[in-house]
Amino acid sequence: MYRIGFDVGGTFTDFTAINTTDGAATHFKTSSTPHDPSEAIETGLRHFVKERGITPDQFEFVGHGTTVATNMVIERRGVPTGLITTKGARDVLEIGRQTRPHLYDYDITKPEPLVERYMSIEVPERMNADGDVLVPLDEEAVRRAAEEIRDAGMQAVAICFLHAYRDGRHERRAAEIVREVMPEAYVSISSDVLPEFREFERFSTTVINAYVGPRMDRYLERFLQRLQSIGFASAPRTIHSNGGLMSVDTVRAFPVRTCLSGPAAGVVGAAKVAGASGYPNIVTYDVGGTSTDVSLVLEGRPAFTTSRLVADYPVRCPMLDINVIGAGGGSIAALDDAGALKVGPRSAGAFPGPVAYGKGGTEPTTTDANLVLGRLDADTLLSGRMTVDKEAARKAIETQIAAPLGLSVEDAALGILRIAVANMGRAIRAVSTEKGHRLSDFALFAYGGAGPLHAAAVAVETGMKSVLVPAQPGTMCARGILLSDVGFDFVRTGVSTASAEAWPQITAAFAEMYKDGDAWLDGEGIAPEAREMQYVVDARYDGQNHEVQVVLDGIDTAYDTFLEGFRAAHRQEYGYDIADRAVEIVNLRLSVKGASGADPETTHSPEDADPVMGKRQVYFDGGWFETTLYDRAKLPVGQVINGPAIVQEMSSTTIVEPGQTVRVDATGTMFIEV
Repeated sequence: MYRIGFDVGGTFTDFTAINTTDGAATHFKTSSTPHDPSEAIETGLRHFVKERGITPDQFEFVGHGTTVATNMVIERRGVPTGLITTKGARDVLEIGRQTRPHLYDYDITKPEPLVERYMSIEVPERMNADGDVLVPLDEEAVRRAAEEIRDAGMQAVAICFLHAYRDGRHERRAAEIVREVMPEAYVSISSDVLPEFREFERFSTTVINAYVGPRMDRYLERFLQRLQSIGFASAPRTIHSNGGLMSVDTVRAFPVRTCLSGPAAGVVGAAKVAGASGYPNIVTYDVGGTSTDVSLVLEGRPAFTTSRLVADYPVRCPMLDINVIGAGGGSIAALDDAGALKVGPRSAGAFPGPVAYGKGGTEPTTTDANLVLGRLDADTLLSGRMTVDKEAARKAIETQIAAPLGLSVEDAALGILRIAVANMGRAIRAVSTEKGHRLSDFALFAYGGAGPLHAAAVAVETGMKSVLVPAQPGTMCARGILLSDVGFDFVRTGVSTASAEAWPQITAAFAEMYKDGDAWLDGEGIAPEAREMQYVVDARYDGQNHEVQVVLDGIDTAYDTFLEGFRAAHRQEYGYDIADRAVEIVNLRLSVKGASGADPETTHSPEDADPVMGKRQVYFDGGWFETTLYDRAKLPVGQVINGPAIVQEMSSTTIVEPGQTVRVDATGTMFIEV
């Protein structure tokens, strides 16, 4: 039997399949198809089934990572959406938060709301913050609003009432009326999508869920049809932003939770693979064709956050704390209006791609720079299955970068890489140093097609001492899907002052949430012995506006233990605590998990052959160096290799710079000592 996972990226769709009989893993890639991501999935699956001579009924698990929802928001390709809200709250999305991302940049403009103002319709109803009804729901007004939205041609409706996080009955009744009037419409209610206080974030998240819902649903339908056409019977699971897996039905109800689907899988896989090698503290560093994703893992646990911006729109739901920047193998290098060299965030993507790919790209990219410097060649790209034109890349850098700056082609290409590395270093500091962690205490875990290519330089840039490169790093996100657990998060807002006397109410609320989590796991078909629950409290000092998360030992955690944990978490986040200040509890969170039981590969069996593939000249800081090329599949365990060196494999290329060393451990992970 087989388990297979695949991650749809902007440039490539990555696959990892594991034979459950002998544990053998197969990794491969196919070019992404942005017009219909499910097409690349079908192509890769048919290729694997045909090449292996197996039948689709031999697959016991199919896992899926996707950025379809994210791309719809970024490109504003969702469906026309209407909003029904409480009278007086029509302009919540328009007003937003009165904050500026860059205080002195007067060119910054807020993105236009995804719901046009004329389609944001108020209805009489009102609850207070305790959930008491102040104004009953005007059902006729809801019906008229639905008719107006229907007649305007809207395909989705978001329903967001004030204080619905305390009691969602008005929203649920309004949804029933909307579905009577618009039976084909996609309807999202905030009390289901995000039952938390803070109206702007709750409204924004619910609107995005509705905005992407219909097209996500159609994508999933095409995806399922393609699986069925091949003969797959296993119901696929999709990884969502908190690193857990969920069923297709759950994705259809909450597509907003897939906004970090693929990157989350990589972080989960990286934490488990690094843990197997004895490194519980890492910074994950995933570089693809379009973006760089970085995240922090402390003591084997990925860092979490409850909110982030997607295309400058707030999305609030439990997710891994991943910092994403526009820097990857396809990042375009160009001179700005002042004549300064910039790299990214514009990307050549899969089409037209870097100049060297010969698919119509005319602007040089970081991939072109690596080719010119000898760090990549035709043999390193998908094991030679992709032909490249090095001279075209050289000419593009020469005419567009080197000549205008008065540099040699090599120095111009090296400058492109230095700027890309500096951008990546800033992203790493954002998830580590800026949150109170010393980077010297962490190893850099590099994966993605271009991660190992730049990791050694990034480690030097950030002051990190070690780099870990897993086997087949270019397919780490697909591999992470196979290592992920089924999971979902529940939240309940209940702002109250923390005290020993009130603490039993908190444990009683968690007990009620436990029942909801248990019921959800029942629906996902998770056996009782495979279930895990994690209890988290969002808390803050009285007078603060932002919370820290406190993970409880269990549902019976004592109040004093919670208080001590809160103060420790506050010190970690902000560098201080206030012993005599009252503490306020804001949200209760329950994270439910169905353990997959999958473990990372823990043995490395190198081929019995000389790993040296030859030598070539490679340009580093200081000039050209004769550099030894190695075949990773043949590297023996424990052997130390001195840089400069290049280690090649199908999915990626690892650079070891002069003065650095590399070795392979028993799990197959490479370690670069900087």
